[in-house]
Amino acid sequence: MAYLKQFWHWLAPYLAIVWKWIRWFFRRFQLIRWAILIVLLTILCASAFFTYKAKTADVQDIKSTLQTKTTYYDRSNNKAGVMYGQKGTYVELNHIAQSVQDAVISTEDRSFYTNWGFSIKGILRSMVNLVRYHGAITGGGSTITQQLAKNTLLTQQQSYLRKAQELFLAVQLTKVYSKQDILAMYLNNSYFGNGVWGVEDAAQRYFGKPASQLDASEGATLAGMLRSPSYYNPVDHMDHALARRNLILGLMVDNHKLTAAQAATAKSSTLVLKDTYSASNGEQYPYFVDSVIEEAQKDGISQDDIVNKGYKIYTTLDTTYQKEMQAAFDNDANFPANAADGTQPQASSIAVDPSTGGVLAVVGARGKHVYLGYNYATQLQRSPGSTIKPLMVYTPALEHGYDYDSTLQDKKQSFGKDHYTPTNATGTYSGSLPMYMALANSVNTSAVWLLNKIGVDTGVKSLARFGIDLKKKDQNLAAALGGVTTGFSPLIMARAYSAFANGGYLPQTHFIRKIVDATGRTVVDNTNASKKRIIDAKVAKTMTSMMLGTFKYGTGVTAAPSGYTVAGKTGSTEVPSSWGYGTRDQWVIGYTPDIVVATWTGFATTDAQHFLVGTSESGVAPIFKAEMSGMLPSSPQTSFGEKDAKSLATLQTPANSSSASDWFSGVQSGIESAKEKVNEWYNGIKGLFE
Repeated sequence: MAYLKQFWHWLAPYLAIVWKWIRWFFRRFQLIRWAILIVLLTILCASAFFTYKAKTADVQDIKSTLQTKTTYYDRSNNKAGVMYGQKGTYVELNHIAQSVQDAVISTEDRSFYTNWGFSIKGILRSMVNLVRYHGAITGGGSTITQQLAKNTLLTQQQSYLRKAQELFLAVQLTKVYSKQDILAMYLNNSYFGNGVWGVEDAAQRYFGKPASQLDASEGATLAGMLRSPSYYNPVDHMDHALARRNLILGLMVDNHKLTAAQAATAKSSTLVLKDTYSASNGEQYPYFVDSVIEEAQKDGISQDDIVNKGYKIYTTLDTTYQKEMQAAFDNDANFPANAADGTQPQASSIAVDPSTGGVLAVVGARGKHVYLGYNYATQLQRSPGSTIKPLMVYTPALEHGYDYDSTLQDKKQSFGKDHYTPTNATGTYSGSLPMYMALANSVNTSAVWLLNKIGVDTGVKSLARFGIDLKKKDQNLAAALGGVTTGFSPLIMARAYSAFANGGYLPQTHFIRKIVDATGRTVVDNTNASKKRIIDAKVAKTMTSMMLGTFKYGTGVTAAPSGYTVAGKTGSTEVPSSWGYGTRDQWVIGYTPDIVVATWTGFATTDAQHFLVGTSESGVAPIFKAEMSGMLPSSPQTSFGEKDAKSLATLQTPANSSSASDWFSGVQSGIESAKEKVNEWYNGIKGLFE
């Protein structure tokens, strides 16, 4: 005791000096005190934030989403297919061999059954690596629970923020699920290479047996693939797989999961590969599925989520129409000839229900489908050619006093100060003809003459009602023939023509009716998709009456499906005469009261060596005829209430042409003439001051 007192008397002065220096230091450097306080507050706030994020994450739904694949249904609510993403055949832990469980735990997380979802040793090891590699996040140190959190709730991006979220989510996972559930979810959500997700499908892919029957050698092999599936799978790299397997068998001995003798036996065994894995064909309708995914993204659901989180997607798909449309595209005889260098012309088509706007079928391109690749049916921007005439010229003309049999001029003439001079594709001119004949035979001079009469602004406003916004630089008479710099897709054109088929309403086109998540909650609902009246029912009826002639005696005769009545319009865009006789783009848009189909063909890139030689009779017509001939027999086959305009017209043009349309034409002509005189006078006066 006396010794301790003596020691204290000796030490006390030194401690006093140290304390004095500490107090002086903190008084001198108050910034350090604030820095420490700020660091502590930051840690506290960050912990509160990540705890909140973890508790509000969809942790409770992980198992249900992993167990359920995203299924999509057709418009009759029949199952149409399954979307395949990062998900295999789900099996509970008691259907996974103990050898697999032991191998994975020995390799990935030895303290799995005793830790709280994270490993102190792992965190310390990561911190050491952080210093060692100068702040770079090298990975590793994550427990099985952390890896499950990362794979199911987070991105794969390496960042400090993600690592922190991973840790807090792992703690939350251990509160919600048992260790057995966590291990089962991890093994069912892991990637094993060669497009296979989940231990059950991996066992079938590599060893031709269920996961419950894997021995120690096979279990260690699968566990080895978790680090790098492409490098350690036995199909592509048997030597790498065996080396990794043997290493893991040694780790299992260290972890007391195997005896040395058992490990030696497993190491000496030969891996017998057998592939009995067969994925169900969930991608029967690839372009439709692509469009569903893209629409879901617009509704706020990510691509990964829509594929992987077990949604039920109720679509507008008609499987019969889709199969018939695809069959028409699979037959190369329906398409224009390839270019001299063998390049195939592209094509696309889309079918829409005019009453609801639901897309019934879609083929986005010819050739091998590319997942979420370019879809010519929904993403194309090409000139619509003469298919724009009913929308921009003839509909507003009817609304401004013209009738289906009004007389239009058909002669080569120039318009405006720019002397725009349209020509007919045939090179012939009749002088004059009734409107229904001008439309059915796609007479260019008549369409431009008529647009000039009603005014370009009137035509532009009409297009806008149909959901087509024409750019300012394209707002001229040439637009009547599709002369636009930015074009439109078959989807946009099919939507516009739906207004003729349904009596004047513009529907909102869509691929999805409803999406229900894995818990049964409706997250997207388009069951009452909007539509608005844009033209009078009488105008829509008259337009249909005129467009029946397209397929009866007009430009679409060769595209008409035998035995069925179809209304619509054809269109094409010319190439320079120096290239030869042909077109850039060819269109047919046809409809019945039940279905609207818009079909396009052309080369992906048009130049002097890549254009459609000849006319639409050998181009787009066979495609349209084939698909409509396949689809219409399965349609309700609702009859048109309208008669062909030609059958309604009188046999002779009345001598007295003072109808409302002629009166309007005269007034409009006078206005235009006056405008030109005023402009000439203004420009003349202006020139005096320049």
